Amino acid sequence: MFQKNKKILVLFFAVVAVVTASWLLTRGSETKKSPLNDVVIIYTNDVHTYIKNRDPEDAKKALNLSYSAISALKEDLASQGKDVILVDAGDHIQGTAYGDMDKGATIIQMMNETGYDIATIGNHEFDYGIARILELVNKAEFTYLSCNFYKTDDAKLVLPAYEIVEKGGLKIAFVGISTPESITKSTPTFFMDKDGNLLYNFYSGEDGSDLYASVQKAIDEAKPQADYVIALGHLGVDISSVPYTSRDVIQHTHGFDAFIDGHSHTLIEHEYVQDAKGKDVLLTQTGAYFKGVGIMTISKDGAISTEILHEYGRQNEFVTETEKGWIKTIDDKLGEKIAVLDTKMFVMDPKNPAQRIVRCQETNLGDLTADSYYYFFNEKLKLDCDIAFANGGGIRNGINQGDVSYFSAKTVSPFGNQLCLVEATGQQILDALEKGAMFAGVYEKNTHVPAESGGFLHVAGIKYEIDATVESTIHIDENGIWLGAPSGKYKVGNVMVYDRETAEYKPLDLEKKYRLAGANYILKNLGDGMAMFKGIVPVLDFVGEDYIIMADYFKSFKKGKDGYPHISTENSPLNSYANYLLDYENPFGSGRIEINK
Repeated sequence: MFQKNKKILVLFFAVVAVVTASWLLTRGSETKKSPLNDVVIIYTNDVHTYIKNRDPEDAKKALNLSYSAISALKEDLASQGKDVILVDAGDHIQGTAYGDMDKGATIIQMMNETGYDIATIGNHEFDYGIARILELVNKAEFTYLSCNFYKTDDAKLVLPAYEIVEKGGLKIAFVGISTPESITKSTPTFFMDKDGNLLYNFYSGEDGSDLYASVQKAIDEAKPQADYVIALGHLGVDISSVPYTSRDVIQHTHGFDAFIDGHSHTLIEHEYVQDAKGKDVLLTQTGAYFKGVGIMTISKDGAISTEILHEYGRQNEFVTETEKGWIKTIDDKLGEKIAVLDTKMFVMDPKNPAQRIVRCQETNLGDLTADSYYYFFNEKLKLDCDIAFANGGGIRNGINQGDVSYFSAKTVSPFGNQLCLVEATGQQILDALEKGAMFAGVYEKNTHVPAESGGFLHVAGIKYEIDATVESTIHIDENGIWLGAPSGKYKVGNVMVYDRETAEYKPLDLEKKYRLAGANYILKNLGDGMAMFKGIVPVLDFVGEDYIIMADYFKSFKKGKDGYPHISTENSPLNSYANYLLDYENPFGSGRIEINK
């Protein structure tokens, strides 16, 4: 009896051992060569030139991540006996004036000084044109990778598909992957010749198959030479990016040990995704804008772990000097005169300076702000923008008559909101206007002061009426998030869209899709409760900060005798649009928003 039970126990433990071994294999814990010392991979993504803290809320939290802090972190880990590799997953040369002023050159210099080893090319690396990014690639002292970015004339890759780094007695292969969305999420014409033929493209496939094949080819070439294979991708996890997300790539390939990601600005400390052979691959991403830096450790037992740091105390003085010098240079340039404003632009009521009318009715500055978005997407990017929205809560300060600078635009829009272009239905547009107008006709308790709403929408390419006598019956949750259309009558009506071909305003078609520009705060991130746009797919995202786009509009006005652009109705580049509503001289705007009381 004892022998029989003993055999049963032996069989039981044998089965447990097999099951455990199988589970470990699927968790990515198959036998691996162990490093002599811990190997640490520091990783960043989607920094978007935020070398200076640009977020007022983060400033309150005293977050201090920067290139100088990353450099110090790399030095400190090395002094502890770690073998350190520093990588970036793309989108680092565009986003603020600190990148825009010299088209990414100083950002590359700072990354060189910081000690980056490898970077993936992100979609916004192309925002200054193909020739410029190729020039910057040559200036970089680190290696740019992409296994799916190629020239169409010979189908050859523009950049290396992978690079092998030797650290701690290990050979670690990094495979670079760029989002196939780069063409549409940068500027499409940059990739084309004058006849619209693609000169550069990305392996993708409508079902993702070409992307997966290019990634698998790189893995298969690198794996025999390496102990570990790690993806350095700029793909993201947004549902709008399917089938080109990092999760899609992992699920349709095999051979990765970990995946460092970017593009979707998602904070993923660690997530396991099964590859095509059932092995779990560690996926991670730091978010964006230096709000986090990733630490991936390959320990002496061969295990891979990750954590996200949100601050670091020490700075590298050499890199800090470069940062401070560049910040001062740009801040000085931001203060330089770029145009002259011929009339004052209003946020406050000129008759009652205590009332922020920009939050409850049309103003000339609201028109100017929305016009700057409309002009940028139509005349600079040639993307056929139909409508632009600017939320009143994002227009913080007026501008006095006289000289204006980039800082003038920054005082109007201090939050660093990125702009995007989406395709929205007429119904979504109507619902957004309705949400913005919900307090029209409402007054603060026991006063004659109109109630304010940060979500009040200033517009370009459209005009509409608000019936202030109608009580808002929209459905919202306890946080003011849109849940559904009004149960009664809409306050907003007679919505008319400007047709650039016929120069006429035509009724909004609720079934039609329109190209809508605005801050991703309201169009993507549910800012001001605008959940009617939830899940919307951007045509183009992260094109730059709102104040840069406004300053660009300033510079587009006709020049006066003094050689500077003069901001007035007569001089506006949009003045060439026949019958387009323009009246910057009127503090209360050009009649795009009519409120019937």
